[in-house]
Parts: sequence; C-alpha cells; structure tokens
Amino acid sequence: MTTVSEHRPRADRFDRRLLAPMMLGSILNPINSSIIAVALVPIAAAFGAPASETAWLVSSLYLATSIGQPLVGRLVDAFGPRRLFLVGAFLTLVAGVIGTVAPNIGVLIVARVVLGFGTCAGYPASMYLIRSESTRTGIASPAGVLTALSVATQTIAVVGPTLGGLLIGMGGWRTTFAINIPLGLACIVLGVLVLPRHTALETGGAAAAPKRFRLDLVGILLFATTLVSLLLYLMDLEVTTLWLLGGTALAAAGFAVRELRTADPFIDVRVFAGNLPLLVTYARGVVAATVSYSFLYGVTQWMEDGRGLSASATGLILLPVFATGILVSTLTGRRPEVRMKLVVGAVFQLVACALLLFVRADAAIWSLVVIGILFGIPQGLVNLAIQNTLFHQADPERIGASSGLLRTFMYLGAMLASSGGAAFFGDRATTGGLHELAVFMLIAAGILFVLTVADRTLKHVVPRR
Repeated sequence: MTTVSEHRPRADRFDRRLLAPMMLGSILNPINSSIIAVALVPIAAAFGAPASETAWLVSSLYLATSIGQPLVGRLVDAFGPRRLFLVGAFLTLVAGVIGTVAPNIGVLIVARVVLGFGTCAGYPASMYLIRSESTRTGIASPAGVLTALSVATQTIAVVGPTLGGLLIGMGGWRTTFAINIPLGLACIVLGVLVLPRHTALETGGAAAAPKRFRLDLVGILLFATTLVSLLLYLMDLEVTTLWLLGGTALAAAGFAVRELRTADPFIDVRVFAGNLPLLVTYARGVVAATVSYSFLYGVTQWMEDGRGLSASATGLILLPVFATGILVSTLTGRRPEVRMKLVVGAVFQLVACALLLFVRADAAIWSLVVIGILFGIPQGLVNLAIQNTLFHQADPERIGASSGLLRTFMYLGAMLASSGGAAFFGDRATTGGLHELAVFMLIAAGILFVLTVADRTLKHVVPRR
C-alpha cells in the first residue's frame, strides 16, 4: 500500500490528494459547533438539566477550542501536520464514544471538552499544508484551495443543524455524539494513507524543531486562565463578577511577561508586536465573528420566541443566508485581493444590522429572508478575506500557531455574541431586546469597517506570483 509521501506530485500544482483529509479535518469543529444546537432540548429532558447546565455543552467546546487551537497550531509548527492530525482524529473518535455512553450531563461536558481539543488539529494542519504546498510549487496565492476550505466549513454550518435533526429522529440525541466515531475513523485512515511524513516547510529547516522544542506549560496555563476567567465573566455580566475581569487582566499581563522572557514561548508575542497588520487581522476576526454569531444565535432565537416561528420555519429562513455565503465565496474566492472584499462585507453588515432596528414583532417572512441574505453576503466575503489575509501576513514558520490563534479570536467573538444575547434578551427574546442587540451588532460592524478602511497594508497583502 502506498502513501502520498511515496508519490511525486507535480511541481507546478497543488497536490489535490491532500484536499480530502484537509476538508474533513477542518469541518470537524464547525459541524460539532452547530449540530449541538438541536440536541440541547432533548439532552435537558433526558437528564432533567436546566438551561444553565446545557449551556456548558456549547461553551465547553468553544473554551477547549480557544485554548487548543493555538496550542495545537504551535505543535503543528514544531512536529509537522501529520502527527497532530492523527492525534486529533483519535481524540475526536474517543469523544464520540464518551458522548454515546455518557450517564449524565457532566460526562457529556467532558466529552465536549475532549471533542474541542480533538477537532483543533484540522484547521492549523490544513493551513500548514497549504503554506507547504505554496513553498513547494512556488504559487504565492493558492486562492482556489483557500476558497475550497472556506466553502467546506460554511457548508457544514448549513447542514449541521439539519443533520442533527435527522440523526436525533433516527436514533435520539446520542447520535449527535456517535457521528464522531466514523468521522474520527475516516480522518485516521486518510491521515495514514495520504498525509506526507515530511513537508516542504520541514525540509526547509523545521525538521530538527522537535529536538529543540520545549512546551511552554506556564504560558499555556496563563493563557488558559485568561480565557476561562473571561468566559466566566461574559456568561454572567454582573457587578459582583467584575473580579473575574480583573483576574483576566492579571492573567493576560502575566502571560505577556512570561512569553517575552521565555526562550521558546507558547505564543511569541514579540512576533505579533512586530507584525501590527496581523494583530489588526485578529481584531477584524473578533468583530466579524461577533456580528455573524449574534445573527446566528441571537436573531434566530428572536425568530422563534419574539416572532413566534417554529424551529423548522426558522431553519428554512436560515438556509438562504448560508447559501448566499457559499455562493459569494465560490464566485469571489479565486480573486486574491482582500481589501475590497472586507470593505464590501463590512458595508453589507452595517446595512443588515441597521435594518434589524426597524424589524417589528409581526415582520413579514420575506423581509426576514431579505435581511438574512444581506447577512449572507459578508458571510461569504469577510471570513474568506480574513483567512487569506492571515495566510500572507503570518510568519511561514508559525503558520499553524497563527491560524490556530485566528480561530481563538473568532471564538472570542462568539463568546461576546453569546453574552450580548443573554444580556439583551434576558428570559425571553423580545423585539425590544432584538433592537438592543442590533445596536451592539452595528457597533461591531462599524469597528470592522474602520479597521478595514484605515488599514493601508491590505493593498499589498497579496504578493505577486
């Protein structure tokens, strides 16, 4: 039996045999992020758990992923993508088994944490492979491959809740965990058969990295403490919890000092300090994700509660949103320029958020579909543009860690969106609360617009071929 490492791919083309494991590995996280939405109610009924407990099934995955993405990305940079991809696939399989047999909600939360860490490897490994293939082929901007990766993750965002509903109808809520068993197995098989043992980046000098690599445990602990305390504060925005915000600041300061002083940091903040455009890209990721997740969860909740639509009707309204995003990504993905995509995307976000201010409790279905399509356009433009920008701004030797950190910042946006929805809606998702959420989203979209227009480096972000 031969593997891709035993073949000689064409020197002028991306090795398309890598696409299958890259796509499958990258969708593991988004599919598990969205599929749980339709399983929360039956899980709560099965264990008699309140919403405050089932909410941790969502937050635990985001938290584990936020910590795990830069960690696994750092390990990918040090040891290459193959090993980490296989470890992640195995953890995904284990999480599927734990969730399938879990006797209580506590064990389910453990399964989601394991799942969060397991699904961390796919995206940074894929970005590493893309960078490696770019080095091997001499193609500076593999826009087609980056587009395929973006479209794949967006497609899963569409089918996740639908797939979850079908699985629950066939075998109950445990099937939403059990699905990770065949997915994990498939990733293991593809990883063994297809992924190269050595890449162009490794042969360029990183092959010796594992011998001198040291895991920055203190830095990881401080980074995790920062995220955990911030998440706990965002989930309970009260004056009595302000001490958590202070703890977040202290942990973040300690993390920065530690990373500046250690020889082999978990996240090299000196690189980021000298790469302001990359930091701005991360900031754009936060605010863009804040808007998109606020729509996905907040506006969706209002459609069911405030507008009185059924879950199935709400799901149908969401389909044009994601379909528009996929279509826009497909049509514009091969154009390597990113600035215009970000500007147009930010403008459409501003317009869509502004229209939410005029939505009433008896809003016509067609008007909600139109607003959804307006949100779908930046969904297809902004995410892909941010991904392409990072690809060209990040240090090639730290592409795994940098792309993993991008996911961390985007999940921070998801946490902000979640806390915003909880603060504005309270016990019920009223129309008044929707308007307050729209103002929150409008501010985030405005920040995205300013960060894009003021960033002149975007004109030169794509090098010449």
